[in-house]
Amino acid sequence: MDLTEEERIILSGASGDGARMAMELVVEAARMLGAGRLIPITCSHIDGCLYHGDSGVLYCEKLAEGGAQVRVPATTNVGALNLLKPEQTRLPPDRRKMAYRLMVAHERMGCRPSWTCAPYQAGMRPDLGEQVAWGESNAVAFANTVLGARTNRYGDFLDIACAITGRAPYYGLHLTGNRRAKLLIDVSDLPSGLLRDSAFFPVLGAMVGHLAGETVCVIDGMPPGATDDELKALCAGAASTGAVGLIHIAGITPEAPDAATAMGGEPPEEVIRLTAAMVREARDRLSLAKSDRIDTVALGSPHFSDGECRALLRLAADRAFAVPVYICLGRHTIEALATDGADKALRILGVEFVVDTCIAVTPILPETPGVMMTNSAKFAHYAMGNTGHLPVFGSLADCVASAQEGRVIRDEGIWG
Repeated sequence: MDLTEEERIILSGASGDGARMAMELVVEAARMLGAGRLIPITCSHIDGCLYHGDSGVLYCEKLAEGGAQVRVPATTNVGALNLLKPEQTRLPPDRRKMAYRLMVAHERMGCRPSWTCAPYQAGMRPDLGEQVAWGESNAVAFANTVLGARTNRYGDFLDIACAITGRAPYYGLHLTGNRRAKLLIDVSDLPSGLLRDSAFFPVLGAMVGHLAGETVCVIDGMPPGATDDELKALCAGAASTGAVGLIHIAGITPEAPDAATAMGGEPPEEVIRLTAAMVREARDRLSLAKSDRIDTVALGSPHFSDGECRALLRLAADRAFAVPVYICLGRHTIEALATDGADKALRILGVEFVVDTCIAVTPILPETPGVMMTNSAKFAHYAMGNTGHLPVFGSLADCVASAQEGRVIRDEGIWG
């Protein structure tokens, strides 16, 4: 490894045992990944604060006890607890205690307690070309695709080590050559109404994940004007159904003004032209339930934004829900909603807010398995395995209408 003098000093233990331990992990990971050196990073998003077992807790506590402090701004991903409403999570006392200790350990190391899977909605938005070390699959895809920052998919243990050292292995999507698109996904033959509908974006994301896997692709033919929430849904769908870290969207991704630039001036290795029938089939794959009855609606994977919450409120038109509606969101969003009482209006309708965490990663939904409707491809993908609930996919308007009736109601118009 070609280490700088500063990196060798940290590795020697001169900056403390915690920093030494973190640098050892970063260096060893770099060796395993074939990186010849490390690269300075400007920020990090830490995915390792979600409790998966005692080892993660003990690891982070050892770092903290060794005096480790993050060297760059670092936001925290969701934990296993809603710290504002701890009883919402059905965890045994011993696991609840360990989950809490893990969250506290990250705060002790100087992480910003954002507890959200959408840090880009909470002010963490690195610029084009910035080298960062982010965990959480949707956030990684968003950082690369929408912001033009550069990060690999950093997992538990390594993400916090990168934040402490301010370094990451110089490999993968940190390098320009590895960001070139090799697969072209052409959507230009799809109806313009479909391309501009918010419900299309999570479905397209799920398709990209299945079609691309780990391959960097470019989507050509998308109209301009997509919102952050729509691009968030696309990135989340792709990152959950595939190992996607970067999607070039021609005309939207900062480093991809057109498909030719995204492919580095070279021809694509493969071209896939999407049809309306393919999109309809992909949408239908996101639903596993066979009956029209629903037991709950789950929204906010990734975390719902202020704009999405207010859109739901408008769609509801003061008509209460017949089934529970769970909205997962960050504290920054709850605070924004509280400025004019929108949070109270949503609670009156029957919304249950899930803050700091997510129904897909910790037991919050009713223990008896049922049918869960959602507008999230990520929720639909993980619902059965993580919650035991059968998913039904629909647009946000579909979810609101279905929640009010207690049964599936879907507008098939845009799907053809």
